[in-house]
Amino acid sequence: MARLKQVDACLLLEDGSEFHGYSFGYQGSTAGEVVFSTSMNGYPESLTDPSYAGQILVATYPLIGNYGVPSSSVVNGVEMNWESDRVQVKGLVVGEYSHTFSHWNANESLGDWLQRFGIPAIGGIDTRKFTKLLRERGSMLGKIIIDNDVDWYNPDGDNLVEKVSVKEPISYGSGAKTIVLIDCGVKNNIIRCLLRRNTTIIRVPSNYNFFHLNFDGVLISNGPGNPKVNIQTIENIRDLFTKNFPVMGICLGNQLMALATGADTYKLPYGHRGHNQSVRLCGTNKCFVTSQNHGYAVDTSTIGDEWEVLFENLNDGTCEGIRHRSKPFFAVQFHPEASGGPADTEFLFDEFLNLINR
Repeated sequence: MARLKQVDACLLLEDGSEFHGYSFGYQGSTAGEVVFSTSMNGYPESLTDPSYAGQILVATYPLIGNYGVPSSSVVNGVEMNWESDRVQVKGLVVGEYSHTFSHWNANESLGDWLQRFGIPAIGGIDTRKFTKLLRERGSMLGKIIIDNDVDWYNPDGDNLVEKVSVKEPISYGSGAKTIVLIDCGVKNNIIRCLLRRNTTIIRVPSNYNFFHLNFDGVLISNGPGNPKVNIQTIENIRDLFTKNFPVMGICLGNQLMALATGADTYKLPYGHRGHNQSVRLCGTNKCFVTSQNHGYAVDTSTIGDEWEVLFENLNDGTCEGIRHRSKPFFAVQFHPEASGGPADTEFLFDEFLNLINR
């Protein structure tokens, strides 16, 4: 697609702050919660991550778009290059957009890709200054205004999980062990990681009653928004805990499992988003670099005696995972499947399968 004539755009925050730049995506206005990510690369994966639903993403790395976007490629029912089948963010904010791109896997420019999915984007923003503002004030509502003004939108009032979850069960693979995957907005690489470990996956909607199925373990996926609005999912997990099937939670799955035990969650000031979050395995000096994308955390002071903190964040001491002291239940707040990001903790899928095999 030919390079479009540059169009002025404005990023407006709920505190009245204005940032002026240019449009390079879909030339329409949008609104959502403004958050930042410290990732240096992996923008196709981040932008298609359902955990970003309802949010305007600020990329702190100064140059975005230089390696384009790979084409859609579906193998055995799973998208291989993106983390879902579409762009999930409400909008994108960058410092400098690269109108030219070069990569062996690139199919189109980032700007063309965003235009196809109807996602506005603004470049020419001082993202370093902007990120400092968010760190001081916390996440705020914002608008990218390109043509007409739009109403403010607060995703915390929505059940975003219902919007990004599948509507009917879907099966993948034909492996030795069967995993029920509760889809709260699952990243495709979670499915890929499980399939590489000789499993059959039954992917079910977030509020689906799956107890009539034959399965060996349950994985509760990542997803967007406030965990407390997922009332039926929490009830299903509470019922699951009365049985002895191995259970693993990832990101939102960690928060939902905690709520099912009676613990509480709270909103972080500006969340953890990026590929460089350090966590420590509690009771050891083992540390891992992890990829994260979440705005809520588990309140460790509310965890019951039967549970314990599994990992902690080395930046702010927040909970990065929980596990049951005697039953085969555990969860992590970070993304062991990464994509993009470090693969330091992919071994946790092996731990999950070990619990099933035992």
